[in-house]
Amino acid sequence: MNASASGTTIDNKEAAHFGALAKDWWDPKGSSAMLHRLNPVRLGYIRDQIDRHWNLDEHDLRPLAGKSAVDIGCGAGLLCEPLARLGAHVTGVDAAPENVAVAALHAQGQGLAIDYRGGSIDELAGEKFDLVTSMEVIEHVTDPAAFVKGLADALTPEGLMILSTPNRTSLSRLAMITIGEGTGRIPRGTHDWSKFLTPPELTALLEAAGLEVIDITGMAWSPTRGFSLSDDKSLDYFVTAVRI
Repeated sequence: MNASASGTTIDNKEAAHFGALAKDWWDPKGSSAMLHRLNPVRLGYIRDQIDRHWNLDEHDLRPLAGKSAVDIGCGAGLLCEPLARLGAHVTGVDAAPENVAVAALHAQGQGLAIDYRGGSIDELAGEKFDLVTSMEVIEHVTDPAAFVKGLADALTPEGLMILSTPNRTSLSRLAMITIGEGTGRIPRGTHDWSKFLTPPELTALLEAAGLEVIDITGMAWSPTRGFSLSDDKSLDYFVTAVRI
């Protein structure tokens, strides 16, 4: 399935793969354990970027109060729920209906009002958000350029976009596929290394969509520290962009 034929950037095979993992998303020792380890680093990076962009008080417990946020490829809501607790009105969109169902049920149990929707970026239909996030998703879509354009279209004029994705390097192949998937720490079939984007490639897509990249920060891993922000972008990296 391609984007031009379907009107969406969803890869049905990818959606089915992640949908099959839905029941384990919230188990920190289950198939999504790696995401639970990633989440604190993601949140730390996001908090730093929103504080800087909107000149917020770093001690404010609800810095996103009054702002809207959308997480594209939200899975079962591991990022949506913290964003809601930071005060944002959150929308989560995911291609796998199983993920959306688990996400909605979990949010209800936490007393969080999050608008979860099944489908692709097209589900937003012209809606605009102050914060647009999409973590480890672009490497799973059929048309990265169309996907980025959709993300850009969902951003308010003064908004902030934050993405993360693996870099296409020998290290990412070794760590994520040979070791990660080979040992079962990451579910087999999760990644296609050839679809990973380098920072210059992703920057070019963002610029073509009318955005300016204002930060690129790496995410590294070590046996002693686990995941952490780093100048080393060879494994995985975050990108922050704004409208030009």
